[in-house]
Amino acid sequence: MTDPNAPPPERPDVVHHTTINNPPRSGGGSWIALLLGGLVVVVIIIAVVVFSNRGGIEAPDGTDVSVDIDLPRPELPDAPKLPDLPDVQPVDPPVMPPEPAPTT
Repeated sequence: MTDPNAPPPERPDVVHHTTINNPPRSGGGSWIALLLGGLVVVVIIIAVVVFSNRGGIEAPDGTDVSVDIDLPRPELPDAPKLPDLPDVQPVDPPVMPPEPAPTT
């Protein structure tokens, strides 16, 4: 049996090392390729719509159509006359009463 009051035996210093391996990042530009691919598809769709049958609008034929639109212009009634303003009596500006002298 060992003595419980005896100090523990000497232990060698244990050194722990932690190694972190970060793999190199790759594929960081894939979202840019997706964005550019989407833009190319949108441009192609717009080009097809615009250049096929002129965007869905039929081309006018060569007949000359003369249209004369002559509409009557509305006439507004005269506005009522404003009454003459009454004569205003002149008013003197207010006068402040003199301040009393301070008492000491």
